[in-house]
Amino acid sequence: MASTELLDTLGGVGRFQMLYTALLLFPCSLLACHNFLQNFTAAVPRHRCRGHANGTWSTNLTAESWWRASIPTDQHQRPEPCLRFVQPQWVLLDPNATVGGAATEGCEDGWTYDRSVFPSTIVTEWDLVCDSRSMRDLAQTIYMSGVLVGAAAFGSVADRWGRKAPLIWSYLQLAVSGACSAYFNSFIIYCVFRFLTGMTFSGIILNSLSLVVEWMPTQGRTVAGALLGYAFTLGQILLAGVAYLVRPWRWLQFAVSAPFLVIFLYSWWLPESSRWLLLHGKSHLAIQNLRKVARLNGKREEGQRLTKEVVSAYMQGESSVGPPSSSVLDLFRTPAIRKVTCCLMVVWFSNSLAYYGLAMDLQKFGLSIYLVQVMFGVIDIPAMLVSTTTMIYVGRRATVASFLILAGFMVIANIFVPEDMQTLRTAQAALGKGCLASSFICVYLFAGELYPTQVRQMGMGFVSVNARVGGMVAPLVSMLGEYHTALPPVIFGAAAILAGVAVCFLMETRNMPLVETIEAMERRAKGCLSKEATEGKSEEVSLQPLGISSHIKEPSELEGPVGKGPAGGQAALGEHPLEEGARALALNLVLRPGGRAWYHLPQSFLRCLSKFPM
Repeated sequence: MASTELLDTLGGVGRFQMLYTALLLFPCSLLACHNFLQNFTAAVPRHRCRGHANGTWSTNLTAESWWRASIPTDQHQRPEPCLRFVQPQWVLLDPNATVGGAATEGCEDGWTYDRSVFPSTIVTEWDLVCDSRSMRDLAQTIYMSGVLVGAAAFGSVADRWGRKAPLIWSYLQLAVSGACSAYFNSFIIYCVFRFLTGMTFSGIILNSLSLVVEWMPTQGRTVAGALLGYAFTLGQILLAGVAYLVRPWRWLQFAVSAPFLVIFLYSWWLPESSRWLLLHGKSHLAIQNLRKVARLNGKREEGQRLTKEVVSAYMQGESSVGPPSSSVLDLFRTPAIRKVTCCLMVVWFSNSLAYYGLAMDLQKFGLSIYLVQVMFGVIDIPAMLVSTTTMIYVGRRATVASFLILAGFMVIANIFVPEDMQTLRTAQAALGKGCLASSFICVYLFAGELYPTQVRQMGMGFVSVNARVGGMVAPLVSMLGEYHTALPPVIFGAAAILAGVAVCFLMETRNMPLVETIEAMERRAKGCLSKEATEGKSEEVSLQPLGISSHIKEPSELEGPVGKGPAGGQAALGEHPLEEGARALALNLVLRPGGRAWYHLPQSFLRCLSKFPM
């Protein structure tokens, strides 16, 4: 493909690509902090009813004695968090005494909280416990709703207006909305700003991945996509550390939001995708960006040789792409793209459902929430190392499918582990979460490679909507545990297995170039667009981007008796005995030492060479 060869000529995976990728992935790691932030800002500390407002007790009674007389206990002899006696039962001060049938009531005067671990959370500030406990889940659902809306909005916006503009806006919106979430004292306003924060998740992730992929040569895309996963993992571990050091929820909210102001400032330096600029007729801006790449990669001379003529020749090869699609129906227009879209809808929904079902309720494991957060982050590292290796040497399809199916069986197997073995249950859940995280990152790269440039952002935005729906449904599935404890893990595990099966119906994209149009995607699916015909191998020389044919076989273009082809007793240039000599001389004249063509050599010169006698 011309764009890949152009990037190879400008240094391949060079200094620019590494710096560019690092600057884009750093915000993604902080974004992971926001994604899992409610594990800490909405943590539920131990609580029980406050004593009667008009109650009095003897100064000889300790607070513990008062609570023993005022709060009933459950079957495990733990204080009930949502009930109190209508009248204190003083007889309970005797350790051997019991009370049966005493009248109870709700916490009419509020709650007291154990603030030893969490000095303040949104739960303690707005009393989101007992009858109001669903409001805590509502806040997370509203955040995921914002992610869903952002996926739908930013997907189409980026295809029409470029990747850079919505990315910069997302940075600013996250910084402002995240800080405002910590400032206001209203739960409703908090939810509104959490919704706006959620919108930026899709704007940052989708555009960052597209920019990394579109500025990266083919051989570097796998590693670049995997680095997104490592950045997300680093963010989860970082969140555990920051949350441990910054316990009050407002300061924690501010601590993970303020850095995006700095990111917003440096993001103006990031160049727009040259591929997008070329496909939208902005060749002068594309040349500026490509020259910047050449300078950073130590290929200044090659960058200066870029001209409008070279870019125009490239655009002739890409002219069939046309403007970006404006209708989501284009994702279902042809059989090939329809199959990709339907399969990815299942994969993204199921993966997200299982992933957030495991990762967003860490208190259920009975261990330190900070330790569990670190475990859930660290386990992703070896899982993604394995997935990265298999993506490179085995392929995308086999990697994603195997990790999803393995995760599904791990989650279901946890049902059979006794509840008193909390450490084993946590470790097994962490392994399943690691597999889901790896497959999630792999499928981001996989989807970006499956969709053509014409609809890539719209396609990824559309299937990302399904992932957000899965994230919204996950808390509802977890609530089914009140009816039977096995229901949530069975549903989460079955969803992951279903997603793994759906991946098996997708096309492998390992070492394949990005397709530009839906029509090209259809031809590739039918076997008419082979890898050899579309991908410029690193050891081959391609003159096509510069308007020079490396295999000239059109007799009508040749002059004299040579143009007669076989019927005239002569061969076309592609079959002429002097073809190899002519091409060798031509290449020797126009190639730089690295082996790439940069000067436009007229085909009349090639025709002249073909007329020389043997």
